[in-house]
Amino acid sequence: MAEPYLVVEHLTKVYERGHVVALKDVSFEVQKGEFLVIIGLSGSGKSTLLRCINRLIEPTKGRIFIDGVEITKLSPRQMRKFRRKIGMIFQHFNLIKRATVMTNVLTGRLGYNPTWRTLLGWFPRSDRELALRNLERVGLLEKAYVRADELSGGQQQRVGIARALMQEPELLLADEPVSALDPATSHSVMQYIEQMNKEDGVTVLASLHFLSLARRYGTRIIALKDGELVFDGLPEEIDDVKFKEIYGEEAEEVEIR
Repeated sequence: MAEPYLVVEHLTKVYERGHVVALKDVSFEVQKGEFLVIIGLSGSGKSTLLRCINRLIEPTKGRIFIDGVEITKLSPRQMRKFRRKIGMIFQHFNLIKRATVMTNVLTGRLGYNPTWRTLLGWFPRSDRELALRNLERVGLLEKAYVRADELSGGQQQRVGIARALMQEPELLLADEPVSALDPATSHSVMQYIEQMNKEDGVTVLASLHFLSLARRYGTRIIALKDGELVFDGLPEEIDDVKFKEIYGEEAEEVEIR
């Protein structure tokens, strides 16, 4: 088997205020091109895990390797450069609401341009052409110059996907990307993420609340409970016993989608 693309070793995160232990000695590996889904109840540590992987949050203990590079040792400046490889899709879209869709998508190139240029809104023609191609890819080309806050939730999340595509990432981290959307729109958004995985070869880590979505899109699933890794395997290996072990009394609600 090839060397793993992502390695998480003994990852622990303690939020010092309140002494909350969000992650407890979590270890796993991900092969290049996998679509790994992270499941678990709200507060189980899913978002903390993803944000530690791109160091939006600093781990308390443990090591993270991406493509052979120990990112937990990188300086802030080195990490900013390395983060070009890592796309991120957020639960609540994280768009500049009053800006146009085009402007929001172009922010995906911030890591590739000098700060002074981006502050002035100057992006090279190649970036603008790439933005239009990515908007066309997610079915939003006609919305390029519409304000982001005029779009539906599903459309806003597709802008988030187009923004992530601008980084031409090797790794995509999707933090509850469909939790604010209805079931039909959820599948539409997940299919674009699946397309990035299958057509572009992007390794995907997506946290999802609903097991049915995890089973449909994940090639592998890990589960967190109270910050600990309690399952790592294939979607079909989660039987009723394991399901209730992960979700407890909320199992029926989680299975709705």
